[in-house]
Amino acid sequence: MTIQSDQYGQTAKSGFYYITQGFKLVTLPGIKRFVILPLLINILLIGGAFWWLYNQLGEWIPAIMSYVPNWLQWLSYLLWPVAVITILLIFGYIFSTIANWIAAPFNGLLAEKLEAKLTGKPLPDTSIIKDIPRIMKREWLKLVYYLPRALLLLILYFIPGVGQTIFPVLWFLFSAWMLSIQYNDYPFDNHKVSFKDMKLTLSQEKVRNIQFGAVVSLFTMIPFLNLFIMPVAVCGATAMWVERYRGKLVGE
Repeated sequence: MTIQSDQYGQTAKSGFYYITQGFKLVTLPGIKRFVILPLLINILLIGGAFWWLYNQLGEWIPAIMSYVPNWLQWLSYLLWPVAVITILLIFGYIFSTIANWIAAPFNGLLAEKLEAKLTGKPLPDTSIIKDIPRIMKREWLKLVYYLPRALLLLILYFIPGVGQTIFPVLWFLFSAWMLSIQYNDYPFDNHKVSFKDMKLTLSQEKVRNIQFGAVVSLFTMIPFLNLFIMPVAVCGATAMWVERYRGKLVGE
């Protein structure tokens, strides 16, 4: 299976398309063995975390609903599911981020091997051990970009009435953008494209990338599917890199 780079104009493909490609690509011969470690990390961390979360929701939801002012209590039947979705969105993003920190070297290796498979042009051999400091620095840059924006949104949540209704939508869009950055970063970083240049490149196709991240975010909230989304998203982002960005940034 070969994907041709499309720097001269290609039929528009949605972010959802690249997720469907990810599901196909994780099963390619020669790729499956590089999926195993990211998959195990995701299953252990996300699976355990969500099992714990579902046991805590009964206590957390009333606590969150206590911030709803009395004059909006008549909307409780609508705000209750919003509160549940809010918790799932925040929890899903936080723990998928932790899982990506742990699995980052293996996700980078998966992206590298898949790109070589799709293009027929292997990257220069590198050592995972030698790359770990650079990879961890990259994860730190993503965290520094994420934290102040996330804190601003969380402050918004505590504005009575308005915050509880607007926050889930803004958080979902923000999480979608961050997840797109998270997974696209693996193939970009394999070619030493700077974090700043990567953000600029992705922002030029922001709708597509938010679509991609939105699907990842939704799958992260769905039991069973959330156990498998990490390697699928890495493969989907790598396919998007090969088709849309590689030719522009690497020139091959």
